[in-house]
Amino acid sequence: MDSATAACERNPAYCATVAGEESVVPLQVRAVQVAAAGKAWEVLDELVWKSIEDILFECAKWADAEVNRKEFGGRAPTATECEQQVGGTRENPVTRGMRLGGAKHELASQCTEEKLSRAQPGRFSLEQRYRIHPETRQLELISRKTELAMLRKGGKELAGSVVPDVIIHTGDPLQVQAVFDFKFPCPEGNRAAWRDYPSGSASGASNQGEAYKSIFGVQPTRVPPRREIE
Repeated sequence: MDSATAACERNPAYCATVAGEESVVPLQVRAVQVAAAGKAWEVLDELVWKSIEDILFECAKWADAEVNRKEFGGRAPTATECEQQVGGTRENPVTRGMRLGGAKHELASQCTEEKLSRAQPGRFSLEQRYRIHPETRQLELISRKTELAMLRKGGKELAGSVVPDVIIHTGDPLQVQAVFDFKFPCPEGNRAAWRDYPSGSASGASNQGEAYKSIFGVQPTRVPPRREIE
């Protein structure tokens, strides 16, 4: 049995039968084949999208539950607990909700890497920094080494750059097909919202979601631990 057929028997939702043939192909391949006549990165198969959404939602749900289990014995934090200041300054406080969100993001990222490495190998990036190059006006990746060099010079060149939680691409990280960000509202009854940007920000956007859309040209998606994915 070939590897594609074996993989499809394990995960039928990821695969489709090729018309007129008995063989099957993984949908991550099919998504590119569908768009072979044009720009492949403009098309992401609907079933592939759904499978990715499901993976990210399950990772967000698991990370949320795991941190709540360790911190609160399985219950969700209250509004008072979320707002408790645990660091920072009076002007820039670090709340317990912020720290919980950071811990949940870390676990969700680990889960995502493990699951997407099997479902979409070579077609995703996690916490990769991007920007529009100020001279060429083209999308550019900023490596960690380059980022550190820019920070040593004051960080001005990083203004307007973004670091989405999850990027789905064709295999070329510059051919972006989908953008996702995990959101962990605290308390859990709050709406999962994009982070607001200050007036006059380098990106020209009013919030994180607008910045993503401007840079990547695709509508970004928020992934909270409770359905629906937004």
